[in-house]
Amino acid sequence: MQVVGTIPSNPVDAQRPGNIPDTNTGTWTPPKEFSFDDCLANWNSYIRCFRATEEPEEADPADPEEPALPAITMTDLAAFAPDPTTAVGEPGNVGIAGMPTNFVAAASAHTRTGTLFGFPISVRFTPVGYDFDYGDDHRATTATGGETWSSLGQAQFTPTSTSHVYQERGTYLADVDVRYTAEVDLGIGWFPVSGELTSDGPDQEIRIFEAHTALVAFTCAQKPTGPGC
Repeated sequence: MQVVGTIPSNPVDAQRPGNIPDTNTGTWTPPKEFSFDDCLANWNSYIRCFRATEEPEEADPADPEEPALPAITMTDLAAFAPDPTTAVGEPGNVGIAGMPTNFVAAASAHTRTGTLFGFPISVRFTPVGYDFDYGDDHRATTATGGETWSSLGQAQFTPTSTSHVYQERGTYLADVDVRYTAEVDLGIGWFPVSGELTSDGPDQEIRIFEAHTALVAFTCAQKPTGPGC
């Protein structure tokens, strides 16, 4: 009596694919584990080896695709740009020809929030460069916006990293353009955006006067009609 499920002694039956009944005996033999080496060894015999293939699953057209966020550029962040910075000249936006006028541009890092491409976003700007135009065909680029003479512990009309000396009296229109780097946060952390964004500052009127000295015998209180009084 033949037991169902045993491996027949016939080598051809031993290689028969699983779930295919033996037409001679009507019995079923279990599938044999695929072996590529066995296939090569029996290549010239009547035994054939087959491997099942799986068809890739097709996407269900009814399933909506997740929206993808386009690559963010500095141009996309223009709507979040920092407010322009005004260059202030010390003292009181006036100066003396031939002596330093100290300029201060009060820009700082700040964050703005909003939406971009339909996604909520936070944008953080950090100032990294200041391009001063002093209005007399002279310009300077600095890494900081400068400090007041008082903050620096310096006397008025002494040079600073952002000061400028006007040679002639007159009225000049000075301004400063501040360059920023940017980072964005879409809720998963901060990521830098390549490039820089420049915020153009408005014109600031700077009046420059001439200073004259004279030796006098009396003060203005003693002689109000004296030179310079």
